[in-house]
Amino acid sequence: MATLQVRSIDDQLYEALGKLAERDHRSISQEVVAILKEHLSQPVRHTATTATEEFLSLCGTWQEDRSAKEIADEIRAHRQSATRFKNTL
Repeated sequence: MATLQVRSIDDQLYEALGKLAERDHRSISQEVVAILKEHLSQPVRHTATTATEEFLSLCGTWQEDRSAKEIADEIRAHRQSATRFKNTL
């Protein structure tokens, strides 16, 4: 069986691992192995390999027949003026 050594673990992370291990009646090493097994047994959730690729896959998904000017005009037409700034000049 292989051995894995991990260095420079954040103190908060180590404490959290210790609490989980204690809850599950395991050593910290056993808890880390259980967490890794659980994580690696789950199917891959994303088909895109990076966040950038995932974001770019969304580009062009909004289809609109109106021009940008028509959309902007509609937004402006639905705006309401704030009355708190009237008569302040």
